[in-house]
Amino acid sequence: MVRARECYLSRMIDSKLLEELRRRVEGAMRDSPAQDIERNLRAVLAGWFDRLDLVLREDFEVQRKLLERAQARLAELEARVAELEAQAARRR
Repeated sequence: MVRARECYLSRMIDSKLLEELRRRVEGAMRDSPAQDIERNLRAVLAGWFDRLDLVLREDFEVQRKLLERAQARLAELEARVAELEAQAARRR
């Protein structure tokens, strides 16, 4: 019986303690200049990245795949042209 009571009290204390800690952290973050600093830093970095003409990784991957397909198609066409030129040369 004592063991069950200790376990119950331990869970109550832990949940109350955690809830109090959560409220204090939220309050500290709300009242701290950290959010302003983070917002300002994000704006500065976004402006800096815009000037660098960076692209998203997804866009880069799409362009890379398109280029690979175009290069493969070009190789096929070059082989076909070489074959047709060889056929034309044999006919002469």
